[in-house]
Amino acid sequence: MPVWDDLVGQERVQTQLAAAARDADALVTAVTDRTPPPAASKMTHAWLFTGPPGSGRSTAARAFAAALQCTSPDRALGGEPGCGFCDGCHTTLIGTHADVEIVRTDLLSIGVKETRDLVRRAQLSPAVGRWQVIVLEDADRLTEGAGNVLLKAVEEPAPRTVWLLCAPSLEDVLPTIRSRCRHLTLRTPPVEAVADVLVRRDGIEPAVAAAAARATQGHIGRARRLATDEAARSRRASVLKLPLRVDDVGGCLKAAQELVDAAAEDAKQVAEEVDTKETEELRAALGAAAGTGGRMPRGTAGVMKELEDRQKRRRTRTQRDSLDLALTDLTGFYRDVLALQLGSSVAIANEEIRPDLDRIARASGPERTLRRIEAIIACRDALDRNVAPLLAVEAMTMSLRAG
Repeated sequence: MPVWDDLVGQERVQTQLAAAARDADALVTAVTDRTPPPAASKMTHAWLFTGPPGSGRSTAARAFAAALQCTSPDRALGGEPGCGFCDGCHTTLIGTHADVEIVRTDLLSIGVKETRDLVRRAQLSPAVGRWQVIVLEDADRLTEGAGNVLLKAVEEPAPRTVWLLCAPSLEDVLPTIRSRCRHLTLRTPPVEAVADVLVRRDGIEPAVAAAAARATQGHIGRARRLATDEAARSRRASVLKLPLRVDDVGGCLKAAQELVDAAAEDAKQVAEEVDTKETEELRAALGAAAGTGGRMPRGTAGVMKELEDRQKRRRTRTQRDSLDLALTDLTGFYRDVLALQLGSSVAIANEEIRPDLDRIARASGPERTLRRIEAIIACRDALDRNVAPLLAVEAMTMSLRAG
């Protein structure tokens, strides 16, 4: 199965990346065989993938990285890079290729120290592959200092190094960096295409796949989770009941508290799964003595404190991500309400709760619905500015009540 099959509804981007992969192969072959390189190449050393959440930015970057490392024997017969079954493609896609560094963060930002480590790696020649590839999935989370460190590497890359940056939009990346990258914009995949992928690759029932794809409006990752995780469906159903519970001040405050508590519980569950394992592995690596009550050697307290701080930051981001997902679902609820109020032909995302949508639509007008959507957006902005989650969500629920 070619690596491009994972790109859902991105035919234009796939065509561009496939052409660049062919030219990249020709460049490496020219160096190896001492033949003239192609006159006009579609390949470049830095790429920037942008698109809305769920569009498959990181999937496209990984697929391109795999095509760059493709070593299929069919290539000698004119085969296309990115076969999907050779060692280069396979190890890249599963994240074990020696010359492909995939960087994602579960923290709030990527700092200078981590970026300097990446830049040092980018200066190395490929060890076993055809290119040294750095996939930075969260380029929008680079701090200003980290962005300045990265700029130099993107400006003057090593001959066989390729940077693949992913971000929601151009504005999320420093102008000096994005001006040195080739830009590819991904679109939100069609709902039908997402449902088809869930059926073909995950074996999900067509009706369940269609409902999940419609509910998430083409977000592939969320659709897969919604279709396979009963707890995720339960949490989403609870969030979509919130607009029916803000009739009075007490209901607003209670709904806000429950929403924040649910996000905190999600963060706690993730922490319990990951933090304990990380801590034990680090203790073992530092030489914690099993026969002395697990006492740590001298001089290791600082390392353990650094791990605890990182885990705390990760819990904060997990809670924010969970809240943001709930707010996205709420926005979808009011988007459906607005479509009903305006008599739009746009498909309803939350068809399973049509009676609730009709009730809210009849009880208010489009102007109030738009103000409620603006209140949700304001809450998301407040969370980005580190406003206390409960305070931000309480302000939102009160605004939902007022309309």
